[in-house]
Amino acid sequence: MSHTYVLGISAFYHDSAACLVVDGEIAAAASEERFTRKKADSDFPHRAVEFCLKDAGITVDQLTHVGFYDKPILKFERILETYLGVAPEGFKSFLLAGPLWIKEKLYIDQEIKKQLGWSGEVLYAEHHESHAASAFFPSPFNEAAILTIDGVGEWATASIGHGTGNDLEIVDELLWPDSLGLLYSAFTYYTGFKVNSGEYKVMGLAPYGEPKYVDLIYKELMDLREDGSFRLNQKYFNYLAGLTMTSEAFNDVFGGPPRVPESKLTQREMDLARSVQVVCEEVMLRMARTAHRKTGSENLCMAGGVALNCVGNGRLLREGPFRNVWIQPAAGDAGGALGVATLIHHRHLGKPRTVVPGRDAMKGSYLGPSFTPEEIETYLKSIGAGYTRLDDDRLFDTVAGMLADEKVIGWFDGRMEFGPRSLGGRSILGDPRSPKMQTQMNLKIKFRESFRPFAPSVLRERVSDYFELDTDSPYMLLVAPVQEHRRIPLTADQHQLWGIDKLNVPRSDIPAVTHIDYSARVQTVSPDVNERYYKLIKAFDTKTGCGVVVNTSFNVRGEPIVCTPADAYRCFMRTHIDTLVLGPFVLEKTAQPEWKEDSQWQTEFQLD
Repeated sequence: MSHTYVLGISAFYHDSAACLVVDGEIAAAASEERFTRKKADSDFPHRAVEFCLKDAGITVDQLTHVGFYDKPILKFERILETYLGVAPEGFKSFLLAGPLWIKEKLYIDQEIKKQLGWSGEVLYAEHHESHAASAFFPSPFNEAAILTIDGVGEWATASIGHGTGNDLEIVDELLWPDSLGLLYSAFTYYTGFKVNSGEYKVMGLAPYGEPKYVDLIYKELMDLREDGSFRLNQKYFNYLAGLTMTSEAFNDVFGGPPRVPESKLTQREMDLARSVQVVCEEVMLRMARTAHRKTGSENLCMAGGVALNCVGNGRLLREGPFRNVWIQPAAGDAGGALGVATLIHHRHLGKPRTVVPGRDAMKGSYLGPSFTPEEIETYLKSIGAGYTRLDDDRLFDTVAGMLADEKVIGWFDGRMEFGPRSLGGRSILGDPRSPKMQTQMNLKIKFRESFRPFAPSVLRERVSDYFELDTDSPYMLLVAPVQEHRRIPLTADQHQLWGIDKLNVPRSDIPAVTHIDYSARVQTVSPDVNERYYKLIKAFDTKTGCGVVVNTSFNVRGEPIVCTPADAYRCFMRTHIDTLVLGPFVLEKTAQPEWKEDSQWQTEFQLD
């Protein structure tokens, strides 16, 4: 019996990726940045494609179909019309973008064939159709409403779809230039963070502020309708004509120029973050209600960059009209590669879809490279590393004991995750009971802003012991309140604190994963999805009575999550991680040869 091999590609904008679907099964997927070590790498995903093919043991010639996640000509049409519509103001932007489009992006068909060595046809899906496919086809539902929200695809900035069996249809769209993703990105830019990567920071900063600007946003910036659609007042934005997100009029309304990146955060930025987060959640809720009304479904699937707003997702689950919500873990553009590959398999090839109730098809999102003990040991020997090999029983117990002693652990095990979250394959772990763990991990290991919260990984059967949540959350995409009985009430003096001063006040008996509003971004861990990670947390639970660990991505600020044992060792030696676990191998910092760091990295990340 011959197999079908469908390769999906996302590239040339940001976060390039490749995904291979084999006979309908999502076999492998990875972002190019993990291999090149260039954050949000947008180049053609050579290394990601190479990994996918190697993982399946095939060559390019054996591929059945190749697909691209959006339609470049439609996108160019939108860009050209936008520049013409705001001429002459947009001429400077067009001079920068136009020649690149004409030279490269309009001829993606030729580019893909050349880069791959592929002689067959290249199939295209529309951007939001790829997002919708990535949300619905791997979901655990035979039928579902689909909501996709991001910055912009070709013309659409959000869509409502309906999936049934092995196909889906888009039933409504919100069109450019009205975009929830770009509204959020405008505030990301204005509060001094980097667009397309700093949105997480705005979400993390929001609980420190008050929603002082919500009414102003509704009055000046957007006309929000009951169905979740809206118009943005382009007077306040500059993304149509200029090279910045916001305009002088925006500065006038919100009381000054954008915050200078890396400068001190003030209460103003915190209030702005809280305000745009409140607006974002309201739009998400209204769009979800409209999707429910139009489809009549009890199930909702989500994708697109805004679907990574886990605070909004948590509210959708608690307050929205849907009984069940499933979110694609690679919800951003990287997931478009997966979406177009599954769309080709089910729609173009007409292949049926097998749904296992209560079980999605993402394999825990562990779709990236893995390394055998032999490969890991060969590397460790080549650099003269000091290590000990432990069998599983000793390994889990030993590492659990280290966590209980408040050591910070670099945990590298099994396949790398696909998507922006570390889920126990490439993670940095700590003890959630430690009041100092959040600050220590932020400043000494991640080299990032101290206000940013960390996420808990919790045994699935114990999630309700700690959080107001009783559903699977395997992809860390839902925020839930910490249980009332675990919270530590603030004293009268603590209530008077403002902004970042609130940070060091313990909020619960798991303070390292409790944000200042008593919330947490929860990952549930089940033995049937990641058995080894589950066993580690179980060993920690047995030792301490705590079924939760701190889990953050295995990287430092400004770098992609680690992919290889060499990446992990480099990050281990550059930071204050105490112990590195590479599969069955345990490495103590004190047992390693002297590490020589280049001066450029030291300057960039300000190592002490």
